[in-house]
Amino acid sequence: MGWNQHADAFLELDFRAMLTRLPALLTASLRLARQADRVAARTVLAAEAGRGLAQAVGLFTVNSVLGRLMGGGPVEDRLRGAVPALTVMATVLLVGALLRAASTYATGRLEPKVERVATELYLERAAAVELSAIEDHAFHKLLDTAQYGASSARRMIIYGTRVVNAMISLVAAAGVLTVLHPVLLPLLVTMTVPSAWSALTNARRRYESFHVWVQHARAGQLISGLLTEPAAAPEIRLHGVGPFLLRHFRAMSESAEAEQARLARLAARTGLIAALWTGVATVATYATLGALLVTGTMALSVAGTAVIAIRTGSASLDTLVLEVNALHEEALFVGDLERLYVEAAERAIPTGGAPLPEDPREIRFENVTFNYPGDAGRPALDDISLAFPLGRIVALVGENGSGKTTLVKLLAGLYRPDRGRILWDDVDAATADRSLLAERIAMVAQDFKRWPFTARVNVAVGRSSAPLTEERLSTSIGEAGAEQVVADLPHGLDTLLARNFSGGHELSGGQWQRLGIARAAYRRGRILIVDEPTAALDARAELEVFEKIRALAGTGQTVVLITHRLASVRHADLVHVLDQGRLVESGTPDELLGSGGVYAELYALQAGQFTTTVPAPKAG
Repeated sequence: MGWNQHADAFLELDFRAMLTRLPALLTASLRLARQADRVAARTVLAAEAGRGLAQAVGLFTVNSVLGRLMGGGPVEDRLRGAVPALTVMATVLLVGALLRAASTYATGRLEPKVERVATELYLERAAAVELSAIEDHAFHKLLDTAQYGASSARRMIIYGTRVVNAMISLVAAAGVLTVLHPVLLPLLVTMTVPSAWSALTNARRRYESFHVWVQHARAGQLISGLLTEPAAAPEIRLHGVGPFLLRHFRAMSESAEAEQARLARLAARTGLIAALWTGVATVATYATLGALLVTGTMALSVAGTAVIAIRTGSASLDTLVLEVNALHEEALFVGDLERLYVEAAERAIPTGGAPLPEDPREIRFENVTFNYPGDAGRPALDDISLAFPLGRIVALVGENGSGKTTLVKLLAGLYRPDRGRILWDDVDAATADRSLLAERIAMVAQDFKRWPFTARVNVAVGRSSAPLTEERLSTSIGEAGAEQVVADLPHGLDTLLARNFSGGHELSGGQWQRLGIARAAYRRGRILIVDEPTAALDARAELEVFEKIRALAGTGQTVVLITHRLASVRHADLVHVLDQGRLVESGTPDELLGSGGVYAELYALQAGQFTTTVPAPKAG
C-alpha cells in the first residue's frame, strides 16, 4: 500500500538525513504559519532571531565581566570597570525577556490557527472525493492516519520555534568557544551526539509502531463505544453481549499494552547506552579544559567563560537535537496529511464538464457493467441496458443482491461504470458536469442519514445551499405527510433529534422515514430516487406514503422507486426486474404479471402470504 511505502521511506532516515531535511521541515512549518497568520509568523521569526542574538551578546559580555573581575588592581576598581559590561548584560536580559514574551504571544496565536487551517483542508479534501474512495480500505486507512496531521501541524509551530532559537543559541555558543579555543567545539558536539541518536531511534520506533497498530487501536475504540451505544444497548442486555465485548476489549488492550511495554524496554536500553556515551564525552571535555588551564594555555577568566559557553552550547545542542527530532516526528504525520491532500485531489469528484440537456426525455444505460473496487466476484451490474423515461414512475424490483441500489447510485453519479455508458439523451454522464447532475437528483436512501440536528435542519439539509424559508419547509413536510410527526415533537421543528444530548428527542423508524422523504422533497430534484421508502411503516402509513410519491410524479417529477413490496408498484409506469446483477424483464406491471416471468413469480409468492386456505372437511 502507498502509506506503507511512505512510512518505510521515513524510517530509513538516519541522523544526518534528518539534519539534511531540517531546512525542508522548517520551510513546511513556516508555510503553515504564513498560511494561518502572516503577521504572527513574522513576529515569531523576528523575536527568536533577536533572542539568539541577545544570547550571543550575553556570552561575550560574560567574558568581559569575568576578565574585569579577575584582573589585577583593587577590588573597587575592578567592580567599577565591570559596571558597563554589567549594564549591557542587564539590558540584554531585559530585551531577551521582552522578545520571549512577544514570541510566546505570537506562537499562542499561531498554533490554533494552524490546526484549524490544516483540519479544514483535511475535511474539505475528504468531503470532495468520490464515494468509491471513501469505501476503499486503503484510502480510509490513510484518512485514519492523516487525521493526526492537523494536531501535528500545530505542534510543528512550537517545535520549529524552539529549533530556530536553539540553532541561533548554538551558533552563538560555538562562536564563543571557537574564539576561546578551537578544540572545545568538537568536544561539545561529541557530548550531544548520543542524545541525538537516542531520540531519533525512539522516534522511528514510535512512528513505525503507530502505523502498524493504528487500525488495532481504532477497533478497540469501536468495541468500547459499542458498550455505551444506545442502539446496541437493548441487545447487550437481553443477549448478554456485554461480557463478550469486554473480553475482546481486554484482549485488544492487553496486546496494545504489550506493544507499549516493548517500546518502553527498548527506549530504556537506548537511553542507558546514550547516557554512558554522554558521560564519557563530558569527562573528556572537562579534562581537556583542565589541561588547558594547567598548561597555561588558557586564562582563568577565559576558562570560566568557556565553562558557561560549554554549558550553554551543550544545552542548546541538546535542545536542538530533541526539538529537531520532535519536529521530524510531527512532520511524519503532517506528511501523511499532505499525502492525503495529494491522493484526495487525484480521487476528487471532477469539476466542470459538458452541460446536461435542460429537459431530457430519458436516461439510458447502455451495456453498463460495474464491480465494487477490490471485489473479484460476480459484477454488481453485468451488461445492463435499460431506460428511465423522465416524468414517469419507474420501479426497480428484484431479490436482495440483485443490483437495484447499485444501479441507482450509478444513476445518481455516485459511481462510474467500469464499462458501458449512462446517457442523458445523448450526453454521456461520464463527461457531464457532476455538480449539475447532482442538482437534478434527490435521494431517500434505505439507510439515509439521521442527522443529530433539529428537525428543521434535518429537512432543510436536503438543499443546504438554498435560503431556508418556512414556505418551502411546510410544503415539503406536507408532501411527505410528515405534519403529524412535526406536531408531536415537543418543540416542533426546533426539536433536537439527538437523544444523547440534553433536551434531545428520538424518532421512531417510521417518523424518520417521513422526515427523510420531506428532506428529498425540500431538495426539489428533477429525479427522486426512493430506496425502500416504507420499510419502517405500517400498512396504513405505507399506503399514504405511496400516494404522496404518486402525487410527486403527477407534478412532472421523475420517481425511481426501489421496493420489495411488489403490490406497491402497481401504479408504476415501467418496471425493471433485476436478478444477480442482470436485467431480466422490463414492462408495465400488468405486462409482467401476464408474462409469467420472475416478476410474476415474486408477486405470487408475496400474495400467497396473505391467502388463507381453508382445509376441506374430512369424509364420513
